[in-house]
Amino acid sequence: MSRWPPRFPVRRAASLRTFEFALERNGLGPVAGVDEAGRGACAGPLVVAACVLKPTQLVSLADLDDSKRLTEATRETLYKAVTRYALSWSAVVIDSAEIDRIGVHVANIEGMRRAVAGLDVVPGYVLSDGFAVPGLTVPSLPVIGGDGAAACIAAASIIAKVTRDRIMVAMDDEVPGYDFAVHKGYSTAHHMACIDRHGPSAVHRMSYRNVASRAASDPDSTTIGLSDEC
Repeated sequence: MSRWPPRFPVRRAASLRTFEFALERNGLGPVAGVDEAGRGACAGPLVVAACVLKPTQLVSLADLDDSKRLTEATRETLYKAVTRYALSWSAVVIDSAEIDRIGVHVANIEGMRRAVAGLDVVPGYVLSDGFAVPGLTVPSLPVIGGDGAAACIAAASIIAKVTRDRIMVAMDDEVPGYDFAVHKGYSTAHHMACIDRHGPSAVHRMSYRNVASRAASDPDSTTIGLSDEC
C-alpha cells in the first residue's frame, strides 16, 4: 500500500516558495497557506486567513515575510498586492464571544478549516503555521515558523494581520476608552491600565485570566474555561 501523502525531497530554494515549488512539482498543487492574527490578544476577534498564490513568483510579492517582522506600511502595501494577485484568498473573523465559548485553540483550528473551505479553488495541499489542522479534506503539513518560511503562509499572515488591525482601529471608535487602535487588544501595560480604569468591555475575552481577574468584582462578569493565552 502506498503512503499518502507521498514522501519526496524538498530542495533548498532562494525564496519563500521552496515548499510550494516542491509540492507543485510532485502534483500536489495548488498549495494553500493558513495563518492567524490575534491569538495572543485579550480583546477583539481572532482573524484566520488562507491564501493560494499563483505558481509564478511576482516581483510585487518579493518582500513577503512574517507579518510581525514588517512595518505597518509594508504590510498594507503587501496586503493590496496579495489580495489583488493571489489565485484565491479567504479571511474568517471569530469574535470574542465565540472564543470564550469554545476556547482560543479550538476557535483557531475551526477558523483555519473555514478559511480553507472559503477559498475559490480547491487546494491540493495545505501548509499551516506551527501546528497541524485536523479535519481538512486535503493533505496538510505544519511548518515551524511557517510565516517566515513559506510564501503562502506569509501571505495569509499579512491578510489576517491587516484585516484584524483594521477591525481594531474601527473598534477604537465603537468602544472608546481602551485605545484599541494603539495596542490592538494585546496585553500591554497601557491596555491593562485601561481595563483597571474602566473594567472589561463587551469585546474583551472574559475567559482570559488577566481579564477575568480584573472583572472579579463585577457580578455581571463570567469566567468560563479560563485560558493562559493572554
